[in-house]
Amino acid sequence: MSFRRPSPVVPIDQVPPEDTSAYRPVVLVVDDESAIADTLTEILSRSGYAAMASYDGNDALETALLTPPEMLITDVILPGMSGVELAITMRRIFPDCKILLFSGQASTADLLASAKSQGHHFTLLSKPVHPRDLLACVADALKRGVHVDSVAS
Repeated sequence: MSFRRPSPVVPIDQVPPEDTSAYRPVVLVVDDESAIADTLTEILSRSGYAAMASYDGNDALETALLTPPEMLITDVILPGMSGVELAITMRRIFPDCKILLFSGQASTADLLASAKSQGHHFTLLSKPVHPRDLLACVADALKRGVHVDSVAS
C-alpha cells in the first residue's frame, strides 16, 4: 500500500492574475529542422508574439485547429506535405491567416510555380533569415490587417 501526499493548495488570492492587457498575435512556425523552428519561435516569443513550433505539416494543422494562428511561417520543403501545400490548406481553413514561406533550397521554384498556377501567390524569404528581417516581415504583415498571400523579403 502506498501513501500519496496531497498536493498543496494555493489560495486563489495568491495566484497572480493572467496578463490580458497585452495583445499577442499567434504565430505558427513550421520547420522539420527542430533547431530552426524552436529558434524562430523563441525569437518571436521574446518579441511579444504567442509563437508555437511544429515540425511537419500534419502536426501544424492539428496545432492550428486547437489554436488558430494569425500567421503561418513555414519552410517550403517539409516531409510529407510541403510547406506550399500546408499554406494552401491553412488558407482554406483560416482565410485571414497571413502566410510567410521561407527556404534555403533553390528547388522550391517548382512548388511555388505550381501554387501560382492554382491562383496562390506566395513570396519566398530566403534562409538564413536575420531575426531583425523576420520580425520586420511579421510585424508588417500583421499590421496591415488585410488578407495577404505573401510578405516580400
